[in-house]
Amino acid sequence: MNIKSKVEEIYLRFRRKKNSFNLKTLLYLVLFSLGIIVFLWIFQVLFLQFSYEHYQIKKMTSIVSQIESSSIEKLDTILTTLAYQNEVCIEYESDFGTTISYNTLQFGCGLDKNISSINKIKSNLKNTDSKKSGVKLINPTSKTKAYLYGIDVDIGYVFVYSSLEDIDSTSVILKGQLIYIMILVLLFACFIAYFLSKKITKPILNMTKKAREMGKGNYDVVFQENGTLEIDELARTLNGACSDMKKIDELRRDLLANVSHDLKTPLTMIKAYAEMVRDISYKNKVKREKDLNVIIDEADRLNILVNDLLDLSKLQANTTGLSLQSYDLVEEIKQVLSRYDIIKETENYHFVLDLPEKAMVHADKNKMNQVIYNLINNAINYTGKDKKVTLRVTDKGKHYLVEIIDTGKGIRSDDLPYIWDKYYKNEKNHKRNVVGTGVGLSIVRNILETHKFIYGVSSKKNKGTTFYFEIVK
Repeated sequence: MNIKSKVEEIYLRFRRKKNSFNLKTLLYLVLFSLGIIVFLWIFQVLFLQFSYEHYQIKKMTSIVSQIESSSIEKLDTILTTLAYQNEVCIEYESDFGTTISYNTLQFGCGLDKNISSINKIKSNLKNTDSKKSGVKLINPTSKTKAYLYGIDVDIGYVFVYSSLEDIDSTSVILKGQLIYIMILVLLFACFIAYFLSKKITKPILNMTKKAREMGKGNYDVVFQENGTLEIDELARTLNGACSDMKKIDELRRDLLANVSHDLKTPLTMIKAYAEMVRDISYKNKVKREKDLNVIIDEADRLNILVNDLLDLSKLQANTTGLSLQSYDLVEEIKQVLSRYDIIKETENYHFVLDLPEKAMVHADKNKMNQVIYNLINNAINYTGKDKKVTLRVTDKGKHYLVEIIDTGKGIRSDDLPYIWDKYYKNEKNHKRNVVGTGVGLSIVRNILETHKFIYGVSSKKNKGTTFYFEIVK
């Protein structure tokens, strides 16, 4: 193997693995985990900051309202309580030049140091005409966003300062741990993906292996269920398909054997009688004509077989349409029966007719004649020793029920669903038909289904078989 072939093989192997269920499961779970991590990041880092800021401003508004509504006598107590309960720092500057600080030693407070930029903002707030006003700012010491409120009280000015960023150590630790959470989630996702893919793909891979065996002609494989609804359904479907393919394969072998038999027998007869005419009876006119008639009969049989197979192929391919017309069914049945005058005389077959005087129906006359012809052929081939075949037409109102009845040994109930298949035999030893070819019932089924007519068969062991169909008026 040259280098180019090896590269192509590696590439194809990579393409197969790229499209494998294991890899796709891993990819989807990793993407899902990343989605969760992004969601957590948005809410824990970005949205949390927005929420915290909104919460702090709302809390500051409440604090300012309480300060405004408090009396001068209780101002000191109120400011102390508000500062420590709400974790804000407060500074009171009286009109007498006295400054009192509340909780200004907490981390991040901008009022505990003499910061020029903050002092300038405080001065601007005091010089406003409003009784209270607030402003966002950046603490130059901690580089964090903060909010500073100024409230004019009767004998001084109160400043309330609160950070707008969560600088609590717990929050910092949680944000720092997010990267570790992300790694753990990804590892966990990979583990779950591997576990799920193995659990799900193992039975699928086993089914694929057995399906390949089935494709090679081994129809004895059994697809195992594993307790998963979808896989169990697939296993049952494949087991059903395997069983059907096994039956089809048996029918195919029977078809080849039976068609070969039906082709070989007349060919052998034609060759034998042709050699007889050439070597023996060519001078004897009576013997020669008898031998030639056998050759003609066997050639006709071959022609019928080929035509039936062609008709069946056309019907199954839906290449022949229906030519619907109204006609007398009774007259056509009698016309079809006239073809059997020769076997009535030579083989002593007896036809019993139970027909009305007239039965006008609406169907494709030529194709329905084929149906009747093939059902009579089947009855002739399988009727009992009395060689009796009964044809019955019964008026059922909107349609006529047509029945063709023989007195043979009947059909086993297990075989009834398969008798419409080509060359299906309820016994393995193929016998040469008295008339017809062996594909007649398959032709019957296709014609009746094309017409959408109801049809069927009933049979009793050693009592005979009845084929029937309904034809509309």
